[in-house]
Amino acid sequence: MPTSMSPRSWGVLFVLAGAIFLEGIDVAMLNVALPAIRADLGLSTGMLSGVVSAYVLGYGGFMLLGGRAADLLGRRRMFLFWLIVFLLFSGLGGFATEGWTLLTARFVTGVAAAFMTPAGLSLITGNFPEGPQRTKALGVYAGTASGGYVLGLVAGGLLASIGWRWVFFAPVILAAVILVAALVLLKESEAPERPPGGFDLAGAFSITGAMLLLVYGVVRLEHPGDGLAGTIGVFAAGLALLAVFVLIERRAAHPLVRLGILRSHPLVRANLGALLFLASFAGFQFVVTIYLQEVRGWSSLQTGLAMLVIGIDTILAPTVTPKLVNRFGNARVLFGGLVVAALAYALFLPLGMDWTYAAMLPTMLLLGVAFSLAYGPLTMAATEGIDEHEHGLASGLLYTSIQFGTALGLSAVTAVSVAALGDAGTPEATLDSLRLALVVPVAAAAAGALITAFGLRRRTAGRVSVPASV
Repeated sequence: MPTSMSPRSWGVLFVLAGAIFLEGIDVAMLNVALPAIRADLGLSTGMLSGVVSAYVLGYGGFMLLGGRAADLLGRRRMFLFWLIVFLLFSGLGGFATEGWTLLTARFVTGVAAAFMTPAGLSLITGNFPEGPQRTKALGVYAGTASGGYVLGLVAGGLLASIGWRWVFFAPVILAAVILVAALVLLKESEAPERPPGGFDLAGAFSITGAMLLLVYGVVRLEHPGDGLAGTIGVFAAGLALLAVFVLIERRAAHPLVRLGILRSHPLVRANLGALLFLASFAGFQFVVTIYLQEVRGWSSLQTGLAMLVIGIDTILAPTVTPKLVNRFGNARVLFGGLVVAALAYALFLPLGMDWTYAAMLPTMLLLGVAFSLAYGPLTMAATEGIDEHEHGLASGLLYTSIQFGTALGLSAVTAVSVAALGDAGTPEATLDSLRLALVVPVAAAAAGALITAFGLRRRTAGRVSVPASV
């Protein structure tokens, strides 16, 4: 099987990688600009985290439906249409003058990403044959995704220093360039067979409602005065909707999620690992942004530059990670990434009021290594052992976990920090609350490593080898 790729194949890869880069840079730029948006629009801390959560909830809530739509309606068609929607509503966010307008724009942009992303990943697996070519393509794809997220921190800091609205307008320009290239280069990938049936709208709306309620329950913990009974009721309603979703999927002729797919142990571990890994990083990034800008008084550009070193994964992920996966397998490489992430967050726990950047640098470097070791294998594992006609569904499951983890990690960190801060408003009190909130990413990364360790034990006991292509 040929290992080299043609110029057209590279062009297709760069288009698809450009789209996931767009998604990553869009989220990261917004995160760095949050303090500037708060100052201009007068948003509370809860509303501020809601600006991020609105996007990831729309993204995660409709991702499974997006994966199904890619399998049924065509991956190229879904990719192009929702790229246009992404472009339009990203621009709309730049014109927001009130919090609710911004929340609405971010939610719809997230929904667009929910349909576009699984279509893009399915196009990768459909356009590149299983083996070294697909491994290389997925390595570049994953490295570009995480690299966009990290480089977006710097771009967001620079744009926010000019005006936070440019954080929304810049992705419009990038999306337009990607759209033109996609129209020329992309062709529909050929799936072995197209799954029967239509859309499971009842399943899509029940799982979306469940996610919204569960994350809202976490956010309510920020305000103990809202009432414990109400918070418990929200959680109960979310769990009830989740149970309804399972019942719907069991009885539906053409379910949104074929529950049998969850019998794949590598897929389940990959999804749990993705949820916990992204929950830990989303929480950490929110804490660091508030610490640097509101406690230390750093500018948004300085904040972005401080985290730029995490971007070393842009180099390591497409070059070193595929070699490590080929030699040691996904599970071992992923386990290493999660352990490194937990260590990185733990090193940040003693942060002080006058910490130098040299004290922060080990955490930033280790996070760059963690992303290069974990993000690529998670993406590669999304379709491990899954029939190709269900790659859209498998991709949707992975990115649902990623976005759900991001929303929960952000909400959990916000809840802990706000509850610990109480009515105090001094920089010292804020610092203490942020130290306590940092326990969340440490615990999440450690839990992810533990789950992945069970996968190592299963593989060792069963003497299962990991193909180079996953």
